[in-house]
Amino acid sequence: MTGPTPDVLLRDVTLRDGLQLTGKPLPTERKIEIVRELLRLGVPSLEIGSLARPDLVPPLADTLDVVAGLTAAELERCWVWVATPRHVARAVEAGARNVQYCLSVSDAHNRANIGRDTETSLAAMPEAIATALAAGGRIELCLATAFTCPFDGPVDPDRVLRIVADPRTAGAADVVVCDTLGQAAPGEVSALIGRVHRERPDERVVFHGHDTWGQGVANTLAAVDAGAGMVDGALGGLGGCPFAPGASGNTATEDLLFALRPSWLDPARLVDLAALSIELLAELDEPNRSRTLQGIRSPAAAFPWTAAHQGAPALRAEPC
Repeated sequence: MTGPTPDVLLRDVTLRDGLQLTGKPLPTERKIEIVRELLRLGVPSLEIGSLARPDLVPPLADTLDVVAGLTAAELERCWVWVATPRHVARAVEAGARNVQYCLSVSDAHNRANIGRDTETSLAAMPEAIATALAAGGRIELCLATAFTCPFDGPVDPDRVLRIVADPRTAGAADVVVCDTLGQAAPGEVSALIGRVHRERPDERVVFHGHDTWGQGVANTLAAVDAGAGMVDGALGGLGGCPFAPGASGNTATEDLLFALRPSWLDPARLVDLAALSIELLAELDEPNRSRTLQGIRSPAAAFPWTAAHQGAPALRAEPC
């Protein structure tokens, strides 16, 4: 990559993937505040919750309340994670416009995450698509464990492509390819995203990466070079999957934005996003893993992306 990539959208997934493993709950009203602040700062797209079983993922139990608290215009830019046609129906009835229908490429992880094998989830997708489209909404095909599975190890890329090419997924607006465990390397990401992009040239390819092995930004840039039109990140690198042992946080939204430099982003907005990230993760008693925060705190006032250059107060240190 040689310069800014204004055509690549950043989706912040803090309020779904980011909250799955947090020990402290975040009140519904606070979630709505965060949605509005992220949208105000220019973040194009957000993932705001999940219809996973509330007893298994308690931090997301109020997702439909969050949906109810947002305006129709706000919901046009928000996504809700679903795993069954019934989830889709509940989400759109509550007012959601965009749903992410998730299944795992690995049967073992699909059973752990959703309670059924991959084929059963895939067989139900036509009903999920029909329900979303009948309500005037959009639906994504989201493929978890597209690179590795915590139970079975490396995943055959051909298995990913068979699902992508399956006619039962026709009607999905996007294909989301997930490095659920953060174990992929840039070459692997480039190869798989490229194959998915060639298989579904008329749909947007989304890359969802984690930073377990420190490759989150590199993998995301590789995905963009290979044809991804949207990428996922979470504030401060928050997140992980409760049903995937070994998964750590998402790639940090701040780090992705600094690398991608979309046309809507300027140094002042990045500083404001960093301040929001610090505030939120302190509320949750979670460590902030964003490397961009270190850069923003630099005393090098000649560099426009630092808080010092912006004349902003020094950002306080993140919690240990």
